[in-house]
Amino acid sequence: MSTGVGQRETASRQAADARRENRAARSAGRQRLMTVIVYVALIVIASIYIYPFLVNLATSLKSEPEAAASPIALIPYNWTTEAYQNLFTRSDFPLWFRNSVFVTLVVTVGRVFVNSLAGYALARLQFRGRAAVFAFLVAVMAVPGVVLLIPRFLVLNQIGLYDTFAGMMIPLMADAAGIFIMKNFFESIPRSVEEAARIDGAGHFRTYWSIVLPMATPALITLVILSFNGSWNELSHFIVASQDPQLVTLTKGVAQLASGGLGQGSQYPLKLGAAAIMTIPVAVMFFIFQKRIINVTAGAVKE
Repeated sequence: MSTGVGQRETASRQAADARRENRAARSAGRQRLMTVIVYVALIVIASIYIYPFLVNLATSLKSEPEAAASPIALIPYNWTTEAYQNLFTRSDFPLWFRNSVFVTLVVTVGRVFVNSLAGYALARLQFRGRAAVFAFLVAVMAVPGVVLLIPRFLVLNQIGLYDTFAGMMIPLMADAAGIFIMKNFFESIPRSVEEAARIDGAGHFRTYWSIVLPMATPALITLVILSFNGSWNELSHFIVASQDPQLVTLTKGVAQLASGGLGQGSQYPLKLGAAAIMTIPVAVMFFIFQKRIINVTAGAVKE
């Protein structure tokens, strides 16, 4: 009798184990299916974003007739670098590139310094009207940039900075969003790290420069990337700040090419070749620093 009971219990345990294995197998199968679906969706989304860039690059390597006949084909029948040769020989493209590099580097350095300094002042210094200044800063962030173009032109023209590199760069050396980012990051740094410096007699600027700023490296890198990207791709300000052909940047030059600046025809390879070259510095910046882009509202120091 006991043998029959033991066999039934064994059979019951085996059946329960089999059911658990079946459930685990079904769960693993569903998980693998969901993983496949997610990866397929991500590949589709990535392809949607990457495809226009691939078309851009492929068309820049086509001849003019082929580009006009099949502008979205990804593989040129006859590979040619004629478009790039024309850019550097028949246009002012090298001048535009030099101007963009110079303006972007100066603006990036200036914006990082000014924004970090202003952010530190709003985060740490106690002065009358600080709350009003910050409220005004937040309000400026809500103003569309196009609204300020005409006033900016009038100011630059009035003070004699129109058609100068200074007029192109100085108005871009501070922005409300950058100051807001730096202020939030500085506020996340404990004040105790500054007390020792003040005890040793360091002033506000020395404390900012030697103590706080090195701790804000993640936010500074984020600001460098945003500033570089913004100034490199800036167009509207450069349109109202100058009309001298010697001050044309890549964005203005490519816009001129898009409107047929070098002759008749579609000139797809020429235009897209210029656009491809223009994307290289920004792409390099993001690839180098992509792991350092952070949420700057997070704490700088863990408790």
